[in-house]
Amino acid sequence: MKGNIEERACEVAAYIIETKATVRAAAKKFGISKSTVHKDLSERLRFYNQALYAAVKEVLDENKAERHLRGGMATRRKYKGE
Repeated sequence: MKGNIEERACEVAAYIIETKATVRAAAKKFGISKSTVHKDLSERLRFYNQALYAAVKEVLDENKAERHLRGGMATRRKYKGE
């Protein structure tokens, strides 16, 4: 997924908005690092597409607010043997 940074940022943002995916899941899907996804969405996208930036920011903020819950559920599954 190398090449045009603007295009990559828009594609990743659209994927996250559609699927409510996390940064980690989007990075895995597009074959890039979590750092690159985060930088594309939080810094670069703001200059390319304001509307897309606002929409993806809402999803990222929601994911951040739920992060502690996901971690707790993962630990629970780990020790229950699921």
